[in-house]
Amino acid sequence: MACTTETLSRKLSDAESELLAESRKRLTSVLVVDDEPGILSFLHKGLTTQFGLVETAADTDAADALLARCHFDLIISDIRLPDRSGVEWIAALREQNQTTPVIFMTAHADLHTAIKALRAGASDFLLKPFRMEQMQSAINRCLERERLQKENFLLRRQVMQFNDASGIIGTCDLIQDVRNVIQRVAPMPSTVLIHGESGTGKELAARAIHQYSGRTGSFVPINCGAIHADLLESELFGHVKGAFTGAIKAREGLFSYADGGTLFLDEIGEMPLPMQTRLLRVMEDRAVRPVGGNRETPVDVRIIAATNRDLRTEVEQGNFREDLYYRLNVLSIRMPALRERIQDLPQLIEHFATSIAADLGVAVPPIEAHELERLAQYEWPGNIRELKNVIERCLLLSHQPSQSLPGCSAGIATRDTTHDNDDLTLEAAERRHILHVLDMEGGNKSAAARVLGVSRKTLERKCQAWGVNG
Repeated sequence: MACTTETLSRKLSDAESELLAESRKRLTSVLVVDDEPGILSFLHKGLTTQFGLVETAADTDAADALLARCHFDLIISDIRLPDRSGVEWIAALREQNQTTPVIFMTAHADLHTAIKALRAGASDFLLKPFRMEQMQSAINRCLERERLQKENFLLRRQVMQFNDASGIIGTCDLIQDVRNVIQRVAPMPSTVLIHGESGTGKELAARAIHQYSGRTGSFVPINCGAIHADLLESELFGHVKGAFTGAIKAREGLFSYADGGTLFLDEIGEMPLPMQTRLLRVMEDRAVRPVGGNRETPVDVRIIAATNRDLRTEVEQGNFREDLYYRLNVLSIRMPALRERIQDLPQLIEHFATSIAADLGVAVPPIEAHELERLAQYEWPGNIRELKNVIERCLLLSHQPSQSLPGCSAGIATRDTTHDNDDLTLEAAERRHILHVLDMEGGNKSAAARVLGVSRKTLERKCQAWGVNG
């Protein structure tokens, strides 16, 4: 029975993969360029049954006109065309930021021609005459190669940004409410705005929404406050070759890589106003235009944004576009601060201690009850991110977590009843912690911002409000 169940499960998995591949084909658009009417008719008839859109052109002028009107996922072109060489045409398209994969056809193949075709950016090369099965195999290889290249790019990017928290940990009512909302809104295509203090797990919630959404594309995160304003536009929308100094080749933006999936815009409140205007247009038109380009490409991307600011206040102060705010705030999720869910502290400590200890190759030390009580009294201005850093420091230095916290002789800042009421506010606790981290980093704001898990711009704004210079 076990073998039968395993075999059935594998067959179902294979069937799901085949259905997904067929679904992707139906959304694929193909442009065929050849001066032989017989070849155009043969390929149009054979490919129309598989792909959502198949257009044909007898020369490069007609092909250029089609490319100006429509985005194509694949180009199939003869090498010898009446107006110019197909290789020269594709090379010119590459100079214009046209990155669509190409399959070349020819009845006059030689090594020199093949080398020129590959250098021009050909993904495959077919010798005429060919059977439809050969063309179908070449197309499948080409599309799979493109999919793997995008997937590889995103995996490398995600490895750099990976957060150890693999799930939303906790059982308190506030976290249960967050889970319920995530499961409810995930299957919907609507935009989601996640708000809460820094370090509360906003990206984790965004990943959970994507995971439960059923979308087949990738989850692509970007921190809007961590990228210079001049580079953010290129990072999101891509650029053409020569669009600006240093743009030595064309590059697709993160909107293109998130096509069919989810784009997570963290710290959306840090986005400059001109970029907010462009983002709003992309969200409304569902198409992106690279920096320096004149051609739009349609995209199917779900937007999830996050912020630790009060965007309503930012709108009133003229720092955030009101129309973009309403466009983003369709569905809202608030991530609670750690001090609001202190009953989840033991589970969070166990989760981080177990995962970090495994990475470091050390034993997990026991946490005594009185130690948990001391940790529960701390304000945790850095929230879960601060807790994770404290646990890692505890494992590295082989001491109790409370010794890593700022404030008293043992290294802990608790709710001391001898303090003035002003010292017990969240703002005062946040100020003490941030200044403590700044002091540890020798006043280096960039280093302190990395430790705190916020952008340098956010840190500078807080220091300016407190009258802290340097």
